[in-house]
Amino acid sequence: MNWRMPAETAPHARTWMAFPREGVTLGESAAEREAGYAAWAAVAHATAQFEPVTMVVDPTELVRARRMLSEDITILEAPLDEFWMRDMGPTFVVDDDRPGVLGAVDWTFNGWGAPEWAEWRLSAQIGRFVAAARGAELVSSLLVNEGGGIHVDGEGTVLLTETVQLDPRRNPFADRARVEAEMLRALGATRAVWLPRGLTRDYDDFGTNGHVDIVATLTSPGTLLLHDQPNPGHPDHAVMQEIRAALSEQTDAAGRRLEIVNIVAPETLRDDEDFVDWSYVNHLVVNDGVIACGFEEDRADAAARATLEAVYPGREVVTVDARDIFARGGGIHCITQQEPALTEGAA
Repeated sequence: MNWRMPAETAPHARTWMAFPREGVTLGESAAEREAGYAAWAAVAHATAQFEPVTMVVDPTELVRARRMLSEDITILEAPLDEFWMRDMGPTFVVDDDRPGVLGAVDWTFNGWGAPEWAEWRLSAQIGRFVAAARGAELVSSLLVNEGGGIHVDGEGTVLLTETVQLDPRRNPFADRARVEAEMLRALGATRAVWLPRGLTRDYDDFGTNGHVDIVATLTSPGTLLLHDQPNPGHPDHAVMQEIRAALSEQTDAAGRRLEIVNIVAPETLRDDEDFVDWSYVNHLVVNDGVIACGFEEDRADAAARATLEAVYPGREVVTVDARDIFARGGGIHCITQQEPALTEGAA
């Protein structure tokens, strides 16, 4: 098999999500929990304007999900503990030698490095569940990895982070060569571009230790959209200088020097906990559109929409308030997973 992960900008058959369930991630108070449910539902409804959405729902949340989700969103029941579909679910791939065949990479998931607080053993089975539901060929992987830890251009380039795939809590015996070999086998990636680290907030107790999908993405072959924190009062100002310097000399799988396009962070520096990791990079590209993170900052949200419209010409950019998603450890990209449309037999 010659598996290849298509770019997110390629046509989709659907988007997959998982509905929240009660637990440490969702929140302690009733108000916090309701805000979480509402945020996930808002992303689902925005996405459903552009393509089908399938939502995996824990049995304990079926009644709520049916009440909060519109009828055009398909519900599948399966046991969950976490509900970040990008990370626990499969990464979909295609085989260009076998048109119409869908593959699903089932990374090993251990709750972002098996922190004490994480409840992840049920959700570690969701990759196989989704693969079976779609009739996809299972591509099993022993690499501990999450979908938020990678970005591809569909032409052989993959973005990775040293503190994620080489995290000793995830892969204590891995080195770059072993990780890159698995990216080639599972995703068809011939060129790995390594970021040295992620954003500051991503290293707290509820962080992922450096997921790339909040820092950078490949909007088209040769073009990299990069988080920009212009305020020196935020620690990510220095972090992004380091990352930008590391990426400025990088080339993609075709040998092109990466063209870096900045997308400026919101003006808010802190929330009730610490410095925020709010980022417009963590958007989802959908059929004919982009679901963008919003932070109730009119000027910054509008500037981000303009940047996204420029790097994704012809797509409608829809902004959804993502503050309650970020408060739980991620953004819109983190809670969604695209399934590529197939050249034959696409559903």
